[in-house]
Amino acid sequence: MKSIKLIATALISVFIGSCSSQKETPEAIIENKVDSLLNLMTLEEKLGQMNQLSPYNLEELAKRIRKGEVGSILNVVNPEEINKIQEVALNESRLGIPILVARDVIHGYKTIFPIPLGQAATFNPEIAEQGARVAAIEASSDGIRWTFAPMIDVSRDPRWGRIAESCGEDPYLSAVIGAAMVKGYQGESLNAPTAIAACAKHFVAYGAAEGGRDYNSTFIPERVLRNVYLPPFKAAVDAGCATFMTSFNDNDGVPSTANSFVLKDVLRKEWKYDGMVVTDWASALEMINHGFCTDEKDAAEKSVNAGVDMEMVSETFIKHLKQSITDKKVAMETIDNAVRNILRLKYRLGLFDNPYVVTPQSVKYAEKHLQTARTAVEQSAILLKNANQTLPLTDKVKTLAVIGPMADAPYEQMGTWVFDGEKAHTQTPLMAIKQMYGNQVKVIFEKGLEYSRDKNTKGISRAVNAARQADAVVVFVGEESILSGEAHSLANLNLQGAQSLLIKELSATGKPVITVVMAGRQLAITKEVEASNAVLYSFHPGTMGGPAIADILFGKVNPSGKTPVTFPRISGQVPIYYAQHNTGRPANPTEMLIDDIPVEAGQTSIGCRSFYLDAGNSPLFPFGYGLSYTTFEYSSLTLSSEKLTTQDSLSVSFTLKNTGHYDGTEVVQLYIQDKTGSVTRPVKELKRFQRITLKAGESKQVSLSIPVSELAFWGYDMKFEVEPGDFRLWVGTNSSEGLTKDFSVSAL
Repeated sequence: MKSIKLIATALISVFIGSCSSQKETPEAIIENKVDSLLNLMTLEEKLGQMNQLSPYNLEELAKRIRKGEVGSILNVVNPEEINKIQEVALNESRLGIPILVARDVIHGYKTIFPIPLGQAATFNPEIAEQGARVAAIEASSDGIRWTFAPMIDVSRDPRWGRIAESCGEDPYLSAVIGAAMVKGYQGESLNAPTAIAACAKHFVAYGAAEGGRDYNSTFIPERVLRNVYLPPFKAAVDAGCATFMTSFNDNDGVPSTANSFVLKDVLRKEWKYDGMVVTDWASALEMINHGFCTDEKDAAEKSVNAGVDMEMVSETFIKHLKQSITDKKVAMETIDNAVRNILRLKYRLGLFDNPYVVTPQSVKYAEKHLQTARTAVEQSAILLKNANQTLPLTDKVKTLAVIGPMADAPYEQMGTWVFDGEKAHTQTPLMAIKQMYGNQVKVIFEKGLEYSRDKNTKGISRAVNAARQADAVVVFVGEESILSGEAHSLANLNLQGAQSLLIKELSATGKPVITVVMAGRQLAITKEVEASNAVLYSFHPGTMGGPAIADILFGKVNPSGKTPVTFPRISGQVPIYYAQHNTGRPANPTEMLIDDIPVEAGQTSIGCRSFYLDAGNSPLFPFGYGLSYTTFEYSSLTLSSEKLTTQDSLSVSFTLKNTGHYDGTEVVQLYIQDKTGSVTRPVKELKRFQRITLKAGESKQVSLSIPVSELAFWGYDMKFEVEPGDFRLWVGTNSSEGLTKDFSVSAL
């Protein structure tokens, strides 16, 4: 065995020497290494590289590694065990190929950041990049070199639990935040010891699962696929994302794991992607359940022929593809290309040179990491309501009642997809308020409800009594972590349990009620907003949620988060999103609603328009919405030109003034509408955003630039181009309001 390895090393060295003499690029050197190693591999060893396992028995795993039957593992996080596994791979297998170790590190490893939906609420790609960088540093210290993030499915249905993992409903925001996460995970260079390979998932359209029910089918035509769901993935490719993952769903009857159109035609041919593609957990095998494959062999063949390189856990590849080669159902070239993509990734990660974990490392929960996570929460929290300047709390509040099941729930506030975070390190709002502001206010704590789904109302009376003794009430409600994430879909988006009753009873005391919601999705909280004097929304904030929220409540931090998703008034409005199409009969803001309709009204008396009789057409809160303790004024909007060509760039300038009494940060947003197209276009599309910080009374001239080429879309003839015509532009504080100007674009 050792002699074979020496021969392999010698052959690779010859190639390297040849490359060096010709001054080839590092990538060319890697390609030569890949090819030389590939030439030494048996078919069985190639199929082994395509096999990823989640081991339950390390001794059995070692046996299989020795035989060359494993290319990657996931869910092993002990660095000593990982080093033993690599020792077997390098010294006891025939060719000494290192194992790629993977783990779901979705929004933090030990230091847990806000869920991705919360990070998107910052409208700050730097926060997303920093969060992924911290996660990579901590995870790589335990030997993890590959993670299954970012999830950049455009998500417009909060019934779907995995919206928590997403960057929201908008393709542009998802593209910008997703690309930043890729850069954070992978760092400056993939072969750096703290870099972990990112994985853009789920490819593609999984966020449109029918009815918001996880794993369900989607029915997205190619034009919508290209205009809405593919752009974030293209941004991930452009950011250098090392791997892609296929999705569970079938789209228009074709499961993504066997969809050669998206995997070959789009990803490989159009986008020239040379990274590695992995299935989702057993998604190859599950194509039998879909009714798309007859058996395991059929599933393996359709997956690899469509462009999948590695199979996660279900092992149909290693069991059946050897026979498929014999049967000429799969070409040897297909296998070689898949293995080439896998080996290329391992070389890019530097695994052949540095396969082992250097232990011990004390990077977990580093003070810098905790501060970065705290800043992320500060920027992600969204102030939805602040009647009569209830917030921030002032020195007039001598006694504060802290109420609710989420006030001191360290596990729950970490949110979904937290395998490695530890609740002992989580700082809750109650803890933070007492520690940071306990010398300013007397804190009375009553949970009222034991957990978010609790229907036992016995504790509410104690909470009401506490409220009566206080000058103000902060009630923490929302969702336990188990209520969002994969397989956690909901039909009803209301607050669970007796939480609504708790807020209602607290409101009846007449004391100012500040409702803080910590959840994994946008909820239908119309009644709760009405019953509250102020509402702060924090998508599950993670480890440092407590201190950040406390500082916001007491005014040390001015909230600046914006909604990355549209909030419905009631569950029945979903899916509801800002970039809708107008229809031939768009809703009228003054439409008569159900309680206003006269008895025996005529069929057409209330107008024949596109809206709900019982909910209207407007959301509770629009996309991009979020208040501040200060106020901002937009004025003097000017365009560089109102007549442009397809080759021009449009510059937009306006004055932003902080007209309030607090320093603050505004997220300015630029939207564009293509008024008439060869196919109908959305009423608005986000094209730029920027965080602007101003002192009280300060004004600033803000400029945003957008190439006209970015107004291109896939039109009637399925060509991606800018169609000359008339456009409308908005700049403002959210997707529903702002200054506007028209401009036109002509062909050269």
